Amino acid sequence: MIWPLITLLAVVAATLAIGWIVDQVLQRISASHPEAPVWSLLRRCRLPLQLTVVTALLLVADPPKRILHLKDDAGAHHLVLLLLLAALGWLTVRVVAALLDAVLRRYETVTEDPARVQRVRTQIGMLRRVVSAVIVVVTIAVMLLTFSAMRSVGASLLAAAGIIGIVAGIAAQSTLGNFFAGLQIAFGDTVRIGDTVVVEGQQGTVEEITLSYLVVRLWDHRRLIVPVSYFVSKPFENWTRRDPGLLAAVLLHLDPTAPVDELRAALHAHLEQHPLWDGAEWALNVTDTTPSTIVVRATMTARTPDDAAQLRFDVREHLLAHLRDEHPHALPRLRTTDS
Repeated sequence: MIWPLITLLAVVAATLAIGWIVDQVLQRISASHPEAPVWSLLRRCRLPLQLTVVTALLLVADPPKRILHLKDDAGAHHLVLLLLLAALGWLTVRVVAALLDAVLRRYETVTEDPARVQRVRTQIGMLRRVVSAVIVVVTIAVMLLTFSAMRSVGASLLAAAGIIGIVAGIAAQSTLGNFFAGLQIAFGDTVRIGDTVVVEGQQGTVEEITLSYLVVRLWDHRRLIVPVSYFVSKPFENWTRRDPGLLAAVLLHLDPTAPVDELRAALHAHLEQHPLWDGAEWALNVTDTTPSTIVVRATMTARTPDDAAQLRFDVREHLLAHLRDEHPHALPRLRTTDS
């Protein structure tokens, strides 16, 4: 009774020691090579690594039934083997995630184009989900193959695989459509995390992309959940696909006597000192007339859609304040006489 307890304590001590040593080695390598983030990210694998080590040591150190106090040696060995396979799958998922995150961080340090960074972030996020799903499926399949009953019915399963595949394909048509649509979005560069999009009249920022749905954060912080198949089968607006800059426009209905040239100069002076204007384009023109007013449109560019929205608000307030203080007659009025 003492020997199994000593063996179990030795296995636990060896597991903790191996986990600590590996963590310290990764920490030292990370400190000496700060330009390579992969070493610090691999430290997240400590827990699945220790679980893998402890199950592997239990298989080779002593018959598991005496350590786990089970009557059936074959059952105890099988249980530990299943735990080892699950731990290996978990460790593989963590390692793959760390490697992909390291690739993304490295790319962010060498690329100054935000659009390319967003595209790579979306692709790596989708690739991580796909690889993790494949690893989980393979791990479960290998665990099932350790059961003798599963191996004995393999022939009948293969015989029924064609019918089951057809039925499953019909039943999961929508799910598979979303899955392949998600891959098409990730590698087709139609929409990326961080893009500003307009979906069904709702404008927001793409916050998350999964294999089945896409999350859009709206201006009032609501979340719009949209199936990824929507972005493949229906038109939508992407304001930041190539260039995050945007042209903002302000429409004013003014009296026909409004001094347009002076208003144009006031707009230019205001933009010159405004921090949100990118200095690329601006204009002020009379675009239309009505029986009682003229329609004046002021346009200006900004670096991002959020900057464009705020710049539009500020310009509208400034122009109206300028007309109110300097030319109040230029604001629309209801005429009751011919004078």
